[in-house]
Amino acid sequence: MNRNLLCEIVAQKREAIARMQDDVSASYFREHALEIRKTAVPHRLLQALKSESPRLRIIAEFKRRSPSVGIIRNDRSASDVARSYERGGACAVSVLTDGTHFGGSIADLRAVRSSTNLPILHKDFIIDPNQIYEGAIAGADAVLLIVAAMDDRLLRELREVAEDQLGLDALVEVHTSIELRSALTAGAKIIGINNRNLQTFQVSLETSERLIAEASRDRIMVSESGLQDAESLRRLDMLGFRGFLIGETLMRATDPEKALRDLIAKVEALQITSSAARPS
Repeated sequence: MNRNLLCEIVAQKREAIARMQDDVSASYFREHALEIRKTAVPHRLLQALKSESPRLRIIAEFKRRSPSVGIIRNDRSASDVARSYERGGACAVSVLTDGTHFGGSIADLRAVRSSTNLPILHKDFIIDPNQIYEGAIAGADAVLLIVAAMDDRLLRELREVAEDQLGLDALVEVHTSIELRSALTAGAKIIGINNRNLQTFQVSLETSERLIAEASRDRIMVSESGLQDAESLRRLDMLGFRGFLIGETLMRATDPEKALRDLIAKVEALQITSSAARPS
């Protein structure tokens, strides 16, 4: 893929935000979001990922399609999938709300909020505070901030809006060493390492293996994309990852609940076997 899809998506988001700001109701987003968050439990995703439970922490994603593979699944509602994920043992649910390239919407986030009490990650190409306010109003507990989509000043601003103003969590996504340094400088507490290069769409788990060695040990690390088999998850868990964001594998499953439960069980079985094999 020769074109830089991320640049194209961000350009489209700027146009959409300009239209949003022309809407009179958008001027009330911040006020409404602050009011809603007054009574909300803060930093729910962070607490879920910091849990001392030995259970594997998977952020299960609702995603209808993607630019790299096309339609993934469009025969189940966001509500149904979210309930399946909760029953299957997910620690949180990620909801892709981009419409143009992923077939999602903010309505999907609202539907998931009405269907589960798990922490919800608002996953989109967020480059403006109004997008964060909109997600908070819809019921998000956390937002995705992609370092490659913005400069360092905006990254810090958006992280502060999410975490300091609203008590949300920011999952700050990186793919390179330079982006990781930007995330650390911006004060990111939760850092997601995307194994998929957003310019080429190639996937390599070596990205997670390499970058976690460069991260501060006091940060919560999440591995994203290309996570399909139990052995890979066990290996990354051993390296120190506290969470794993999985979408396509679960969305393609005939029974997402069973697929998630079986995956967690396989990883935990491997962990037990590995521990037993170590010399005492």
